[in-house]
Amino acid sequence: MISVSSCLCALFLASLTYSAPAPQGNAVSPAASSVVISAVSSVVSSAISSAAIPSASAFVSSAAKSSHTSTATATASGTSSAPAATATVPFISLDPNGPLWNINSTTTPEAIRGSLGASVMGPTDEYTVKQNPDMLAPPSTDHGSLGNAKWAFSLSHNRLQTGGWARQENVNVMPMATEMASVNMRLEVGAVRELHWHKTAEWAYMLKGKTQVTSVDSDGKNFIATVGPGDVWYFPAGVPHSIQATDDDPDGAEFILVFDSGSFSEDSTFMLTDWLAHVPAEVIAKNFQTDLENLAQLPAEELYIFPAPLSSDSSEPKSPQGTVDNPFAFEWSKSKATALKGGGSVKVLDSTTFKISKTIAAAEVTVEPGAIRELHWHPTQDEWSLFLEGNGRMTIFAAQSNARTFDYQPGDIGYVPAAMGHYVENIGNTTLRFLEIWNTDKFQDISLNQWLALTPPALVKAHLGLSDDVLSSLSKTKQTVVGDA
Repeated sequence: MISVSSCLCALFLASLTYSAPAPQGNAVSPAASSVVISAVSSVVSSAISSAAIPSASAFVSSAAKSSHTSTATATASGTSSAPAATATVPFISLDPNGPLWNINSTTTPEAIRGSLGASVMGPTDEYTVKQNPDMLAPPSTDHGSLGNAKWAFSLSHNRLQTGGWARQENVNVMPMATEMASVNMRLEVGAVRELHWHKTAEWAYMLKGKTQVTSVDSDGKNFIATVGPGDVWYFPAGVPHSIQATDDDPDGAEFILVFDSGSFSEDSTFMLTDWLAHVPAEVIAKNFQTDLENLAQLPAEELYIFPAPLSSDSSEPKSPQGTVDNPFAFEWSKSKATALKGGGSVKVLDSTTFKISKTIAAAEVTVEPGAIRELHWHPTQDEWSLFLEGNGRMTIFAAQSNARTFDYQPGDIGYVPAAMGHYVENIGNTTLRFLEIWNTDKFQDISLNQWLALTPPALVKAHLGLSDDVLSSLSKTKQTVVGDA
């Protein structure tokens, strides 16, 4: 009598005979192997015809299926033409994943997306929730624990002075932003951001109005210029300078300052009046070669921002050493933006055109409704961004399945650490305009579309399962902005 266990062992050995890879040049055909299995199955079946073994046929079927897979694998590894790729993981969901509401929605936002989540029962700041739909009900593609990549200047503490104000963003309020910090400053007509210098470089973008900036470098060469809306200036670390709003605009001026260190604080600036208030008066008199009584009007503490008379062109001093070799200001407003067929525009400013700007590069981007700043990343540079107009949405991919989506309005700051993939989508019905800024001397980015277009299509197809039509439509040049398909 043959035992049940003996039968199963025989079947198992037969399946191994079939599924094991055959030596090169001595391959056993699948048909021959099937004969072996059939023969063993027949012997077992007749020997134990009285025994009920419900799983035996299932086992043989499973062995046959397994052997087919193994044979295909062995054949593929030994040939030059690979079979069609087979998915080893589930396919993505094609369900909509857009924002579920906006600031103008009349419905009550809830922490629900599809079958996930539940209503909010506790107190809610509904205005903030409406501005940030992807916080309360994030897309299903979000995952992990990526830190906060949004800060609103409206949440920054404001320092009010006679003649203006200033508010800042740094790692204290946005820990992710380690490479750059910023200040938003407003000056009334004639108001001065007093003579000062920093340990870091200072890059500025004029939002409204005009300012006169002055500076002197370490060679005694000076620089004086008027900077208007859309223009920029850059002062290297340690170079002293001042900023004064002109009367070209009756409201004065407002601008954004960006510094090449995330830990920068406007409160730790080296200021002229603060320094002299902490130097013995007789030392100051000796330094300036004057009598002590002539120093009686020196401020006892820093001025920071204060009103002052506007200087005339005739009062501008001429340095015997001449003016600085590379100007500290650039009329970026006069640079022509490149129109993009995807629905937007871009213009880039870095040290190739603004030579003095060795640690800050920038781009001004516009994206029309429905279009996106294409999927891309920056190889080695963090990106600091400021949203100027419109409504944007950005998802940041941080590797290891970590991804998070943020919503932006005018006055919001975005931040993307180096090498993290991202896009910016216009989710409003007006033009989206924003600045992209990097702590580097030269702009660099890598386009996902271009990368795939310049990779062998069979390899891309094996990864993504895209059709030949889609593969042939990938762009071999950067598009920067792309619209709806």
